Formats: sequence, C-alpha cells, structure tokens
Amino acid sequence: MTTEAIAAETHWKFFRAGGFDQVRLDTGHAVASLGKLDQKLWAALSCPTRGIEMDPRTLDLIDSDKDGRIRAGEVIAAVEWATSLLKTPDILLKREDTLPLDAIDESKPDGKAVLAAARRILAKSGKPDAAFITLADVAGVEEVFAANDFNGDGIVPAEIVDDPALRSVIEDIIACVGGEEDRSGLPGVSTDKVAAFFEGAETFTAWAAKADADPELQPLGEASDLAAKVVAEVAAKVDDWFTRCALAAFDPRSTGPLNRSEEDWIALSGRLLSKTEEGLTAFPLAAVAAGASLPLGSGVNPAWADAIGRLRVEVAAPLLGDRAALSAEDWAVIKARFAAWTAWRAEMPQGAVGGLGAGRVREILASGMRDAILDLIARDLALEAEARAIASVDKLLRCCRDLVTLLNNFVAFRDFYTRKHKAVFQAGTLFLDGRSCELCVRVEDPAKHAPIATLSRIFLVYCECVRRGGEGDEKMYIAAAVTDGDSDQLMVGRNGVFYDRRGGDWDANVVRIIEHSISIRQSFWAPYKKLGKMVAQQIEKMAAAKAAAPPLPLPVPVVPAPAAAPASAKPAAPVAAAPAAPPFDVGRFAGIFAAMGLAIGAIGTAIASMVTGFLSLPWWQVPLALVGLLLAVSGPSMLIASFKLHQRNLGPILDANGWAVNTHARINIPFGTALTHLAQLPEGAVRSLKDPYAQKEPPWRLALTIAAAVGVAALLWRFGVPAKLWALIPKG
Repeated sequence: MTTEAIAAETHWKFFRAGGFDQVRLDTGHAVASLGKLDQKLWAALSCPTRGIEMDPRTLDLIDSDKDGRIRAGEVIAAVEWATSLLKTPDILLKREDTLPLDAIDESKPDGKAVLAAARRILAKSGKPDAAFITLADVAGVEEVFAANDFNGDGIVPAEIVDDPALRSVIEDIIACVGGEEDRSGLPGVSTDKVAAFFEGAETFTAWAAKADADPELQPLGEASDLAAKVVAEVAAKVDDWFTRCALAAFDPRSTGPLNRSEEDWIALSGRLLSKTEEGLTAFPLAAVAAGASLPLGSGVNPAWADAIGRLRVEVAAPLLGDRAALSAEDWAVIKARFAAWTAWRAEMPQGAVGGLGAGRVREILASGMRDAILDLIARDLALEAEARAIASVDKLLRCCRDLVTLLNNFVAFRDFYTRKHKAVFQAGTLFLDGRSCELCVRVEDPAKHAPIATLSRIFLVYCECVRRGGEGDEKMYIAAAVTDGDSDQLMVGRNGVFYDRRGGDWDANVVRIIEHSISIRQSFWAPYKKLGKMVAQQIEKMAAAKAAAPPLPLPVPVVPAPAAAPASAKPAAPVAAAPAAPPFDVGRFAGIFAAMGLAIGAIGTAIASMVTGFLSLPWWQVPLALVGLLLAVSGPSMLIASFKLHQRNLGPILDANGWAVNTHARINIPFGTALTHLAQLPEGAVRSLKDPYAQKEPPWRLALTIAAAVGVAALLWRFGVPAKLWALIPKG
C-alpha cells in the first residue's frame, strides 16, 4: 500500500492536553501520513539538534541541511524515507533498535539494497543466519570498517600507506593544504586536496624557475635569500643615516641636532644601559658628519652593532670585498643588486607549498606521486557503495528507535503531558528546598534565556551545575520550573543536587530566579507574611534608630562670676557663648498629643464598633463572618494568583532555547503539582512528635490560651449557643 493510500485511509485522532488539541500518532498509518497533517496543528515547527535528550547522531541524520536545527520538512522527509523501506510502519511505534529482516520491503530497489547490506553486516558480525539486526551489530561492523585501510569515504590517511616516500608526500600535502577527516578519525587527502596541492606546486615551480634563467635575481646564488633579509632588516636605518650625513653637508649647523641633543644623552645617562635599551635604538647608526662613511665595526650604535655586523659579513664582503666602512655609493650598489630580487620575491605565489622549498617541490613533481595517490583514492572510493549501505541500515535502525520519540515531542507534546515518557527537553530532576522539580531544561546562558522565559509566568530557578571528575570539572546551566510549594526559602546562592537523565549527580547552585506565583496556598498566606515582615522591619528600624540616637547632654555646672579685674589689666577676650537650646514649644507639642489622641480614639472607636457588631451577630453568623474576614484579606491575592497560574505556558521556556513552539502549551494547577513534588513521609512511616530540643513555651502563652478559651466560652454562653444545642438534642 502506498503512502498516499495510507494517508487517504487515515482518520486523525486528537487528545486535549495543555489547553490545545494534540494529534495522536499511535498507529503506523498516522505516522506514515504525517505529511498530510496541517502544520498549524503541530506543537512545534523547529528545534535544535543539541541540548535535548536524544542521540545526537540520530538528530544529525535527520538534519539534512546540517544547520543544527530540525524543521518540519526534515521530519516529514525522515518519516517518508523510513516508511518507504518498511513493509508496515507499525514497527516504528515499538521504539526499539532491533529490526526483523522480513520487515524490510525488498520489493523496492532501495529496500532491496538495505536488506542486502543488513545481511552483509550480519555475516561480518558472525551471525549470517540471524533473523534480526540490531544497532549494536551495525556499530560493530562500522567500527571495523572505518578502521580498515580503505573504507569508501574517498580519503586516504598517511598512516595506511606502506611506501615511505608516498607516505611522506601525503604528509607534505596535509601540512600545506590541510587534510580531511577519514571515517577512522585520521586526517587524510582527498581528490580535491591533491589537486589543490599539485596546482600550487606547479605555480611555485614556474615562479622559482625565473631565478634560474635570470642571474640578476640571485646576486649571491643560494645565499641571496639570507643576504636579502639582512639588507631588509637595516635598509631603513642605513638610509636614515646617509640622509642625515647629506643634511650635515648641506648645512653644517644641522650636525649637532642630527646627532641628538645633549639633553637626550643626559636622559639616558641615569639608566642602567644595555644594547637592548629601547631609547638607544632611535639614535643614529653612527656619528653624523658631512660626507662620512658608515662604519661597519667600531663606532656603530651598540643597539645596531649585531645587525651591521651581519650586513658586513653576509652582504658587503661577498659583493664588495671585506671593508671597515660603507660609503653612500657602496650602499647604492648593494640596493641596486637586490632591487630585482625584491621585485621577484613580491611575485611569489601565495600558499604554504613554497615552505617546502624549491628543491622539495621539484622532487615531488618529478616523482610521479600524484598518480599513485589518486590510485589509492580510487581504491578507497570503490567501497563507497558498501559504506552507503551500512549508513542506510544504521539510519533505518535509528529511525525505528528514535523517530516516534521525536514525533511525540515535536508534532505533539504527548510524552510531556501523558508522563509515560520523559520529554526530550527535560534534562533531569532538581532536588532543592525539600522538593523535586522535573521540568528542568538545559540553557546556554541564563542572562539570555531569562528575558524570554519570564513570559511563561512560571517560577524559574536557574542553577549552575558542576560535576567534578578526574579529567576536570564539567559545567552546565539549567532552568528548573517550581510549580508547587512556596518560595520563602528560594534565593540566589542556595545549593541543591541535580540528577541528569543518565543518573549522574551534579552540584547545583542557584544563580538567578524569575519570581511568579507558585500556588494558591502560598498566595493565601502571602498578605499575612507581608504584614509580619513589614512589622518586623519597622521594629528593627525603630530599635536601630534608638541605638544610634546620641546620649542625653550632661548638666552644665554653674561657675561663679570672677572678681572684677584691676583697671590696669587688659580685658579678657570674650568667650563664645554656647548656642541656646530652643525654648519648649508647648503649643506645638500640645497639638501633636491632641492629634495622637484623636488617632488612637478613632482606631479604638473603629475596633469597638467592629467588636460590638461582631458580638451582635447571631451565633451561626460568627463563623461566616470570620471566613469573610479571611477572604477579604486573602481573596484578592488568591484571585490574582489564580489568574496567573492559569496563564502558565511552556512555550517561552522552549522558545528561549531555540525551539519554534507552535501553540500555547499550558501548565495548569493540577499538572503543575505533578511536575514538582514536595517532601512527604513514606506510607506507613512511624513519626514521633517528641522533640528533645523543642523551644519551651513561656507561661504567659498558656495564660493567654486559657483566657482566649474562656472568652470564646463566654461569647457562646452570651449568645445562648449551649442552650440551643441542648434543645436540638432529641429527648428520650
């Protein structure tokens, strides 16, 4: 039956979860006809190939354009390819990596080739009569096949070549133009790499041949390259020195400044000098004088002595004969002899081939190694069909194991909402603050993830997870959704433990928190907690202000007035009088006390009115009034929290990780409590309530409790509740 016929017979079934309709892919017909389903009904249209709990190799095989993302079209293509090779697509629903050979449709050319490849793999695995093939069988053969000398990928590593000369050429090619990774993981050469190398070698050889034809390009023969580098090293400095000498001949007054001023020498004199002194290199090569020759030994600036010495030995002596000084004319001859060489070197072809040297490049071109290497590549490519067959069997087995898992986390979020399997985006479980959080996703950077994830209206805790081992610490970040309990003790810096899907444990440290409502229970107590916190803060502020207040001033002793000074004595300087304390403003403080009295009286009157009204209620309305009072305080907080909790959405959390979620995946209150589990005692556990270190209750608390009980009893008696209850009891 063709895929079109299957699609025509399919009747789509949907289930409701997360506030949207999700397709049920629980039949092979539904899976095979997935391409006919309107993509507006898909839960997601794109997801990354990394950061999710699936085999990366399977995801890479489905990612046909190798862009690191899986899109709807690639999922459909993988489904159509897998179902076209199977007699019945129902086998995909088993999610197993074992495939019966008789399930492969050999009536089609592709299916026949895959079946033949599967039988060859089983034969190489030592199981020629097996009726099933597993992913382990393919992996074993592929591992052996990849380690063979030739494995069908068209890449030849140097390690598999026995001839030392040929191996050396392949190593040179890899060093110059780079290698490509073979199936075995070794670098090797392909047809393109060989062509690029020999093209570069021929171009370099043609350029090098110009020096053989023109003696002017090699003024010192094989030593020309070294001599030219010496000339280039000092050329600018020598030109500068001869220019200074020409200026001294032009105007003798310039000789002093051109040799640097006395102040410059004084600045150097106070240092611990050496040849490498940075300031010394800027001084002239030698003493500047009209018509002078450049000394090549004694008299040269010490910072340049070594370079000038090389110029004397490597250049001047071979060209002009050994001499102690160099005239301006001699320097002009040297530059002229190397001018043609400089122009020729500027034409040198770009690339690393020239690094082998002209002699080695000519040797490789004359050896005929190109044809030998291409023959090896051809022998390797002869096994390409077998390699493709192994790859096809591997892909088919991976589709049998992983494809439906991907569909139930991409086309629908069935694994997440039915909770029969973990969703691929659930990285593990975080244990923190007496609870376990199952909705944990990997994130690359919490700072980039948080701005989008906060739109989910879910309380998120970002943790840095570290796992210490012998080869170094591993580190990753997760975002965990807290959907039950309270947030009183959740804060940055708290530590927990994260268990990944493979059971590995990681040290988790909270580094960021996005605060949203967690539960209705928390919102009920929130106003009272805020009031208590506010009162505690005010008391702390008052206590701190009292402690910081200055002490009361000590009384100033009364000093008797001094006797009258003699007339002849000088009058003493007047002593500055201390500032007088402001007079006590009786009217102001009377007004303050009056205002406080009015406020206290108003509050007392209001409380008295409330108590009087409460006491005047019929007995059966008292509990209703208490409930109404609680609802008046906690009701608005609970109502707002309820609205927010009903708007919790999984989409932004996944979108921030690179998904393209196509719907509103709600996380309502009942489902939220299933994603976060609070600590509970095991069933049948024995619990002792006796705490040897419990805080002892003060006696006044017992007195208050008794007084409250007496007050309640008096109220009940005042309203005649005992008499009314007695009247309701039927008499014998």
